[in-house]
Amino acid sequence: MQDDLIARAETWLAEDPDPGTRQELAALIEAGDRTELADRFAGTLQFGTAGLRGELGAGPMRMNRAVVIRAAAGLAAYLNKQGLDGGLVVIGYDARHKSADFAHDTAAVLTGAGLRAALLPRPLPTPVLAFAVRHLGAVAGVEVTASHNPPRDNGYKVYLGAEALGEDADAGGSQIVPPADAGIAAEIASIGPLTGVPRPDSGWETLDEAVVDAYLTRAADVLTPDSPRDLSVVYTPLHGVGAGTLVAAFTRAGFPAPAVVAEQADPDPDFPTVSFPNPEEPGAMDLAFATAARTGPDLVLANDPDADRCAVAVPDPSAAAGWRMLRGDEVGALLATHLVRKGVRGTFATTIVSSSLLGRIAAAAGLDHTQTLTGFKWLARADGLRYAYEEALGYCVDPSGVRDKDGITAALLVAELAAGLKAEGRGLTDLLDELAVEHGLHATDQLSVRVDDLSLIADAMKRLREHPPTSLGGLPVTRTDDLNDGSPTLPPTDGLRYTLDGARVVVRPSGTEPKLKCYLEAVVTVPATGAAPVSEARATAASRIDAIKRDLSEAAGL
Repeated sequence: MQDDLIARAETWLAEDPDPGTRQELAALIEAGDRTELADRFAGTLQFGTAGLRGELGAGPMRMNRAVVIRAAAGLAAYLNKQGLDGGLVVIGYDARHKSADFAHDTAAVLTGAGLRAALLPRPLPTPVLAFAVRHLGAVAGVEVTASHNPPRDNGYKVYLGAEALGEDADAGGSQIVPPADAGIAAEIASIGPLTGVPRPDSGWETLDEAVVDAYLTRAADVLTPDSPRDLSVVYTPLHGVGAGTLVAAFTRAGFPAPAVVAEQADPDPDFPTVSFPNPEEPGAMDLAFATAARTGPDLVLANDPDADRCAVAVPDPSAAAGWRMLRGDEVGALLATHLVRKGVRGTFATTIVSSSLLGRIAAAAGLDHTQTLTGFKWLARADGLRYAYEEALGYCVDPSGVRDKDGITAALLVAELAAGLKAEGRGLTDLLDELAVEHGLHATDQLSVRVDDLSLIADAMKRLREHPPTSLGGLPVTRTDDLNDGSPTLPPTDGLRYTLDGARVVVRPSGTEPKLKCYLEAVVTVPATGAAPVSEARATAASRIDAIKRDLSEAAGL
């Protein structure tokens, strides 16, 4: 077995096109580091509905040029077998380590397979790629990004265009779902030696700035002409690729240019000022709040590194930094309310782990509402979609333009809402209080456990299935749904949902990180009169969620 491990490593080494990973793997072989080699050659990084995502490095269990070339060859074979040979595939990439290399390898492989490949002109936000697929009528798109993962990671996301989706053409430009993911994975698995994959040195196109200009024009259209624009903003791209596009979008729309956090303004694949480049993580917003303390803006906004998510913070003297981060569910409800008041029609969608408040907002407005599995690959396929959001800071406010989450257009729409409220002498939290009185206080939180050993997540799910809790936080569990069973409206997925009297819990393994995620919601009725009714309801809900967390941790053995 050990000799076989070395033989497989040497075979991989012989066809690795990257001098850096060749050197890395050769050193492991020479050192006889069988533990590390066994980890890297334990299998193959699997292509699924999230595409590929993993740690950079040599070997089939890492993200590297050899893995990407196989993925691109498998995608090309899949598209050609669907009768899409000769079709256009747009390729975007962020500023992470190796992203540009992976994008150029993809362009070469697709060109060699007879498809038309077009690279975006430079590292750009993921929503620009999603827009370009629809705007240019491409049969597919590829985005090289690991979103908000740590610096050691990279990833590979695939989008299908309208022509590739057939009956689901309305969802053109959205991420792949079954059975396309399995079809592409099967083609990847059938790729032989890399020497058999044609990779010409030229033949693909590099798009010019016209595609970015078209995106910015479309982005400005989410706003109402002549709506208030008087708003000062501090913004951070968290060392990602969002700054240029967001600032251009704001100035084109007539807002004052946001003050960009200087220490995090430029793309840096090492993300030196944050532990995790995710605005939800502790400490990620510290520099933005420090900048806000010096400049006194109306709002603080942030994108994650590929700018498909948007975080919002509002002034709050009671908070440690003087600013309160709004939860994704709060921003989701605010944007939904703003769109309703703008008179939009269509389906409002969110996921099963997000707040139930969106359903109440939609019902009050006479709009259709639907819930999907977690991820925009599912939300994008809602019939008649007009607005979608998920609690992880993802918002789709213009599905006809970008059929995916878009942190740039979401930021614009938040700014429009905040500017309008400012003109009335109010703020975003005032509107949240109004929604609480009208629909009940919907408080959400998350219990998230990161692990090094993935078996711990499987053990927790097994324990909850074999010994389901009968009460959580002193509230009886009135219904338990094993999401593995699926339903008429939801495909099967690994998860559990508990319905309680005045609360709801969903437990699921993360699809992109080594985490077990538990999504909690408590709903408390708010009296229309009385002293501080909303703050009292918020305290009641927080206490209820804390109690549920404690009981859930024990039940799952966390």
